[in-house]
Amino acid sequence: MDELRRKGLEKMKEVYAWDMPDMPGRFFALTVDHLFGTIWTREGLSMRDRRLMLLAVLTAQNQEALLEVQLNAILSNEELTVDELKEISIFLTHYVGFPLGSKLDGAIHRVVQKRKKAEEAGAAKDAKDNVNEAVQMYAHKDLHDK
Repeated sequence: MDELRRKGLEKMKEVYAWDMPDMPGRFFALTVDHLFGTIWTREGLSMRDRRLMLLAVLTAQNQEALLEVQLNAILSNEELTVDELKEISIFLTHYVGFPLGSKLDGAIHRVVQKRKKAEEAGAAKDAKDNVNEAVQMYAHKDLHDK
């Protein structure tokens, strides 16, 4: 594995809150090597800055599945609180409109409920679920697929 791939996978681990497996394919390679190995590792913006922008863009683009992945990672990494996420939802609603803003609010609610349910069952939310959702988006398969 070359240095750029290692750096990209390490940043993906930080972003998604779980070890992302190296996977085949040009799209995955571009994502890991360029987006995470080069763009996410640039200086000048904090992780919080990047998360806030990403939440705004994903909300405006109606990307609910990816919002849930990011929200879970944000909470797993303790980068923002649930109250801060709810405030972001209220703020963004006034710029992206009620239909899109309410989808962010719904995504926050679903992620919080999943995490609460896992906690009540005596286990923290499995971070592997978060990466599995990301893998499904990139590769259209499940981590458990052989």
